[in-house]
Amino acid sequence: MDSTALPSPGAIHSLRRTARLTGLFYLGLAVTGMLGFLLVRAQLYVAVDPAATLANLTSKATLARVGVGLEMGIVLTQSLAAVWFFKLFRSVDSFEAGAIAAFGLINAIAILVSAALIAGALKIAGDVSLIAGGDAAGTVQLLYVLSGKLWGVGAIFFGLWLIPMGTLVLRSGWMPRALGYVLVVGGVGYVLSAFLGQVIPNIGMWADLLTIPASVGEFWMIGYLLWFGVRE
Repeated sequence: MDSTALPSPGAIHSLRRTARLTGLFYLGLAVTGMLGFLLVRAQLYVAVDPAATLANLTSKATLARVGVGLEMGIVLTQSLAAVWFFKLFRSVDSFEAGAIAAFGLINAIAILVSAALIAGALKIAGDVSLIAGGDAAGTVQLLYVLSGKLWGVGAIFFGLWLIPMGTLVLRSGWMPRALGYVLVVGGVGYVLSAFLGQVIPNIGMWADLLTIPASVGEFWMIGYLLWFGVRE
């Protein structure tokens, strides 16, 4: 499909409704992601001190449960956003729309496993006898490390879903072309960041800099979907 005008007012209304619902799910993903990974996890996980992590889970059990709920919220909202992006763009190119859905769902599965690991850590912190004769603090720390690694390697798919999203913005003509280019560049940068972050452990902020275009593109996309839906 090329960037021609939409066929009828009814079609425009339907697409805008789908777009705004997609934007709502995408906003939910952004909010749960920022609260869960950036805020709650930072108050519980101490990278250099397993005993402190265990103590945090014990003394802040309610916050830890909120963290698990937020990670499950990420899974839910990303899954819904993925399938609604397919619904929105399938008339433009069903293959690329399917790629958005597939990459988004795979990333959601990675976060689902992460949520299960954190829930396991919380369970052990509440009953250290589950690790009979073992190191409860070390086990909890290991579960958090594995959870973080799932986020790190799963970021490949979070970057990958932005690339077809951007190309579909360009092909459809329903959103600004600049947004499409930012999403494609951001997706490539996110994939590179995921690889470099695992291959070069001390790369630090340089890998984070590669994700800036993705963040710009995502919030721009969320805002456009919620405010405009699609343009004629």
